[in-house]
Amino acid sequence: MRKSALLALLLALPLGALADTTVTIATIVNGDMTIMQQLSQSFEQSHPGIHLKWQVMSETELRRQNMEAMSSGKPGFDVITVGTYEAPLWGKRGWLTPLNALPADYQADDLLKPVRKALSWNDTLYALPFYGESSMTYYRKDLFAEKGLTMPDNVKWSDIKQLAAKLNDPQKGIYGLCLRGSPGWGDNVAIIDTMANSYGAQWFNGDWQPMLNSPEWRQVLQDYVQMVHDYGPPDTPKNSFNEILRLFAQGKCAMWVDSTVAAGLLVNPQISPVADKIAFTSAPSQVTSNGSNWLWAWALAVPSNAANKQQAIEFISWATSRAYINQVAQTVGWGSVPPGSRISTYEQSSYLKLAPYAQRVRAAVESATVDQPTLMPVPYQGVQYVSIPGFDQMGNIVGQQIADLLQGKLTLDETLTRNQEAVARIYAATPR
Repeated sequence: MRKSALLALLLALPLGALADTTVTIATIVNGDMTIMQQLSQSFEQSHPGIHLKWQVMSETELRRQNMEAMSSGKPGFDVITVGTYEAPLWGKRGWLTPLNALPADYQADDLLKPVRKALSWNDTLYALPFYGESSMTYYRKDLFAEKGLTMPDNVKWSDIKQLAAKLNDPQKGIYGLCLRGSPGWGDNVAIIDTMANSYGAQWFNGDWQPMLNSPEWRQVLQDYVQMVHDYGPPDTPKNSFNEILRLFAQGKCAMWVDSTVAAGLLVNPQISPVADKIAFTSAPSQVTSNGSNWLWAWALAVPSNAANKQQAIEFISWATSRAYINQVAQTVGWGSVPPGSRISTYEQSSYLKLAPYAQRVRAAVESATVDQPTLMPVPYQGVQYVSIPGFDQMGNIVGQQIADLLQGKLTLDETLTRNQEAVARIYAATPR
């Protein structure tokens, strides 16, 4: 073969076809990621020479391994799964590869603006979302009808408490309200924090002094504990998203406030026997609507020290693209496409027909007040978390102490004092 013909052939080959490369992906146990793994064969077929190695783990283990790899500087993975908390902080630290040279057909402007902003630092994307979410209230419209109750248009936590009291019927196996109780900054703290925001509570004041023992936080914890004790299932301290999803789908919860990603599962009759009995409304507010519904996205990022950086960027561009969403729709169905990431998804009539909750989810994502998460101005951003280094440690300790309060291991006064002390200690010891 002539040299010119050989050169032309090599140039025509897809990037990565000249040598075998294995891209190692660290991700979570998640329905959307399971679908991605199943469809990733098409990526490998269109990118000869690039092979994908999946390391799937729990959320807790993923965060531990990610932090270990990032802080040590050792390239453990080519692609990591991160959230809106980690992406901007790690991008600022130089731990993640800036994604400012994406393929022209990626259409970054099609990403929902709040999600794109939350995954950026200094206007540069550091992770690409495979789904986005907010929070909202799920309720059983048949149980409301039986009791002659109406869900208010702009429901407040005080309404939720009163409705839960009327709907609670444990003798029939129905609990008035189901809320997360399992400890963790991404678990019980997520729902309690949105509740706290709406009560006007703060993590810090304008001088970065912790405010975890304020009257507002006292009222939040009092109401949370009362609602969970009086109207929730007895195993609440062990219940996270999946446990309550199962309870609600089994018809055991009259109301549930949690992630919008549950909607697609709850309206699926193959999963949920109460699929035709579910209605949706906004997440509850109280003295303010600021910070009452959260904003989160699971996303794919490339560590700055990744061994196969270019191939990793090719993969995450494919896995979060508009074309990938269409591939999921054609292969699995529109009801299974990743929600909350792209504007174009919410312009698809096929999706809107299958997802009666779709526009409410988009509205919740776009209305999340990340920049002013509570009643008064605060020096931080973030709704169900505070976007500062060290919050993951703060949130885990606060979440555990609230779980201890729920189980009677701590009094309310002890919980407030210990939360205040823990946040002050961690804040003072964390470099920024």
